[in-house]
Amino acid sequence: MTFPGLEPAELPADAIEVGRILDAWGIKGWFKVLPHSASPEALFSSKRWYLQPSERGAKTFSGTVLMRVREAKEHSDSVVAQAQDVDDRNAAESLKGARIFVPRSSFPTAAADEYYWVDLLGLNVVNREGVALGQVKDLMSTGPQTVLVVGFELDGKPHERMIPFVSAFIDSVDVAGKLITVDWQPDY
Repeated sequence: MTFPGLEPAELPADAIEVGRILDAWGIKGWFKVLPHSASPEALFSSKRWYLQPSERGAKTFSGTVLMRVREAKEHSDSVVAQAQDVDDRNAAESLKGARIFVPRSSFPTAAADEYYWVDLLGLNVVNREGVALGQVKDLMSTGPQTVLVVGFELDGKPHERMIPFVSAFIDSVDVAGKLITVDWQPDY
């Protein structure tokens, strides 16, 4: 089952899920996108989106397909986009729920001291004294700041530590070395 105009494709090895298609927008094939990030630069940086069908609901295509994006832009509180071969509202509606992936290699370069969340997941966290505090399992946005959710085991049971991702507590981030050094104690 394929979608007319969208070609079957292999999902790139470095593909990251960056959002999903919410619904059609207007009558000329535009569609609304729900980005997974508050700053959806990855959606704008790539003109090649890889789509996979929603995990639930009606499926209008199967496997992975390549969509060539003509334009993507912010519109009020969401993102709207238009793609090649999606020419009317019916075509756009049939993409509802599709998951959007873009290759990590096409993300814009982060500024100094800025990181993509996806690059921090799985990094080991140690404090200034070299004590291992765990591994980054998730990140949470609490409004004004981001918090690292660091998983660790204690007496064979999984636990979590919350460390604010702010300069007061984060000494260094070495993405290549998979290590974050923090000013934090195990008993905080």
